[in-house]
Amino acid sequence: MNEIKGTEEGLRAQIEDLKRQLEEQKRRAGGGHAAQPAGPSGRTLVVLAFFVLALVAGGFVLGYLPRQRRELVLAAEAKAGSRSVPVVNVATVTRSASKASLVLPGNIQAITEAPVLARASGYIRQRYVDIGDRVKQHQVLAEIEAPELYQQIKQARAAIDQANSTVEQSQAALRQGQTNEELARVTAVRWQNLLAKGVVSRQDNDTYQAQYQAQQASVQALEKAVAAARSNAAAAEANLARLNELLGYLTVRAPFAGVITVRNVDVGALVTEGNTLLYRIAQADRLRTYLNTPQADADAVRTGLQATLEIPDLPGRKFVGTVSRTANALDPATRTLLVEVQVPNPTGVLLPGMYAQVDLAVPRRDPPLMIPADTLVVRSDGPQVALVAADGVVHFTRIRLGRDMGDRLEVLSGLEEGQHLVVNPSDAIREGARVKSALAQEKPSPGPRS
Repeated sequence: MNEIKGTEEGLRAQIEDLKRQLEEQKRRAGGGHAAQPAGPSGRTLVVLAFFVLALVAGGFVLGYLPRQRRELVLAAEAKAGSRSVPVVNVATVTRSASKASLVLPGNIQAITEAPVLARASGYIRQRYVDIGDRVKQHQVLAEIEAPELYQQIKQARAAIDQANSTVEQSQAALRQGQTNEELARVTAVRWQNLLAKGVVSRQDNDTYQAQYQAQQASVQALEKAVAAARSNAAAAEANLARLNELLGYLTVRAPFAGVITVRNVDVGALVTEGNTLLYRIAQADRLRTYLNTPQADADAVRTGLQATLEIPDLPGRKFVGTVSRTANALDPATRTLLVEVQVPNPTGVLLPGMYAQVDLAVPRRDPPLMIPADTLVVRSDGPQVALVAADGVVHFTRIRLGRDMGDRLEVLSGLEEGQHLVVNPSDAIREGARVKSALAQEKPSPGPRS
């Protein structure tokens, strides 16, 4: 186009130049010059005029007509586009996973934790462990010095000797009583025979018979005295055994392998039997976490269910555990089920007292339908979705929602699996409108969480 314009301008300049030459020749001829130069012929002028017209016609054909044609094409395309069916992105209604992810807060505790108290009164002579030390079972933790206990042991041994002497005395008295009983028996038998012969009186015989019975009663009393003396001796021996047992408690040992979490005494401290707390020990190689499961999910939590622990202070790390037991009863105050989850802790990363988020893989008997959150339309008559039928016609359908999972929603009723829903429906999407469906790229979403 620019080339054509340049050619036209050049031709116009030549024509103007020729006109000036003709006028100059005419002036010279009118001034009386004898010789008049010959100008361009009429044929030349016609050729030049025809050439100019051809250039103008070519510019019109090459410039204006294509432009007009393009404008007509664009107008036709715009008119056809206004009459075409709009294309919308749709998402498919899917079924949620058969296992739901139930996330609950929990408190981590040691699987076994016990206080270590003093079983003998005295002074701490030596302390071998402190807070944070790992100990083995029966390892010596401290030693107690109790001089009074040794004196009590001596006294108990003396009491045993005294009780044994009493037993011997009772046995000697019993033997003497048995001898007297035998003598009284022989005498009573003889007097009974003499009475039968009429040699002695009945009164004398009755006297010896009564003496025999008295000796029998005395022997029985002596036997009871011997039994009582033996019981006293056994009590003295038991007391000595108790003191010897307390002597063993002067060496304080760990009841099980674990970590010392509390140290309450130091060397020279006075401890009282059964009252003074020496240490607190916790077994941390396996921990337990207590959860309060809502009533709606209580029936799905069973012993042996897998659980995953996440600690906010340890991002990116997960610890796998197992549901070890449940309370099998709801707390009437909170309507929750107490659940215990045990987690192995061989490296000691987890500490008793930590806060954790516990993810339970709860099985679901009837998994609900799931839809993307951007397909929901909230109106005055309730939540709805724009459902695209098989013939491409849009129908707005009311639904009943379940739990909100963030980017996805549970649908309890109103839809069927496999149906297509309009994503982010605009105001142009109306009831009964015909559209073309383009399946949207769905993001993989994690399992339902609560």
